[in-house]
Amino acid sequence: MAGAVPVWSVDPRTGDQRERVADEATAADVDAAVRAARDALPSLADRSARAAFLRTAAAQLEADGERIVATADAESALGVPRLTGELARTTGQLRAFADEVEDGDHLGVIIDHADPSRTPPQPDLRRYKLPLGVVAVYAASNFPLAFSVPGGDTASALAAGCPVVVKAHPDHPATSQLCAAALRAAAAEAGLARGVVSVVHGFDAGVELVRHPLVSAAGFTGSVRGGRALFDAASSRPEPIPFHGELGSLNPVVLTPAAVAERAEQLGQGLGGSVTLGTGQFCVKPGLVLVPEGPDGDRTLAALAATLRDTAPGHLLDARMRDAFLDGVSARAALAKVQAPVEAGAGEEETGRTVRPGVLTLAARDLDEEHALLWEECFGPVTVAVRYGDEADIEAVLARVTGSLTATVHLGTEEAAREQGTAAALLARLTALAGRVVVNGWPTGVAVAPAQHHGGPYPATTSTSTSVGATAIERWLRPVAYQDTPEALLPPELRDGNPLGLPRRVDGIREV
Repeated sequence: MAGAVPVWSVDPRTGDQRERVADEATAADVDAAVRAARDALPSLADRSARAAFLRTAAAQLEADGERIVATADAESALGVPRLTGELARTTGQLRAFADEVEDGDHLGVIIDHADPSRTPPQPDLRRYKLPLGVVAVYAASNFPLAFSVPGGDTASALAAGCPVVVKAHPDHPATSQLCAAALRAAAAEAGLARGVVSVVHGFDAGVELVRHPLVSAAGFTGSVRGGRALFDAASSRPEPIPFHGELGSLNPVVLTPAAVAERAEQLGQGLGGSVTLGTGQFCVKPGLVLVPEGPDGDRTLAALAATLRDTAPGHLLDARMRDAFLDGVSARAALAKVQAPVEAGAGEEETGRTVRPGVLTLAARDLDEEHALLWEECFGPVTVAVRYGDEADIEAVLARVTGSLTATVHLGTEEAAREQGTAAALLARLTALAGRVVVNGWPTGVAVAPAQHHGGPYPATTSTSTSVGATAIERWLRPVAYQDTPEALLPPELRDGNPLGLPRRVDGIREV
């Protein structure tokens, strides 16, 4: 293609270009991918074929797993063990959504037969959910598999019956191409149109995608700045579309005096491990921790500092993130009365993208408007520890925390057993801030389970939905009700005989 802008795979350890992967998509390329996806929509209508496709996709990814993991490591420096686990999570996620498709509960079938005796008389009403249409997915940088081309947004959209066009992340273009090839091969094997999954590259392609009139919804994981720009574009279209974005999260942690009195060293070590996991590049990294003043709090912070000092420098995903991390740490450390018991900074290598973990500390009584930056996410291995004196200090700090994916509290044994008191009040306060509340654990690690919720008040996410777990499928469905419709004209899902054997609620009674 004349004038095409090449997409290169880059070595994160050196910054060197490795190989030419593809070309950045033009507006015509995006249009072709979206139209192919729209044309593929009918091929996803059959639930049995859809479930088979998802399971075949998992098998295809596993069959090429060694090459996919090696490529992802070459592009991300996340390490083979971590990426091997991420591949297993990704394939397990695909199979879990296949089970959801076969179960059919996501269709939400409700039948209320006519009841002329009610006032006013009730007509015959039958409700279920339909796929929205073509879904645009914006891949994340920090999960080249689980939140990228074959990740949760893609898997849940396909499970809902929606074809997908993925805007690949520039940090792992070769991995994206390999995964896309596996998904498209699975589609062909399952007898579906290959257009059910497409991948486009390039910044402009991402903008074109969210504006395309045939795109019906979008899923995004990334920064507040990038996500908000796309969210605004989705909202300002002539026909606005749902935009399910995960933008940024501080993930506050509260350590009670009783908790640190019981296990100060354990808490400091656990916090250090959570902050540095994946070089701090998890969206649920604890970025703000409230530690009580006094000897027990001192012991907790000493254990945290020791853990951070013992942690080797790690690679950030790209040079831009490394620069942003270093600038962010420096700006925070320069604020009045902020101390750095362990200074985060650049690794010892002159080349590459390594950074050292660290912690910043400040007394709650010293906080003022100048410290607003401390309430913004700093992506990388650093956390802010605020020393508090009483419950009023805790409330003053939490009052400035915006919506988060998670909020965590560590309690003492006795206070955790009381139905009322400090623990219950803290739990209620944290519930107002986050989509997942963690007690006596750490937020890093998001289990793929039916009850999981990975979302939160803005800016954590732009909607109330989850991007992890079975209910993630609900983002890509819309309800429709049929009134007084003859049986012969009803979709099979809504007929009295239940020919598809779906779970449903009929006249207020749940049937399985």
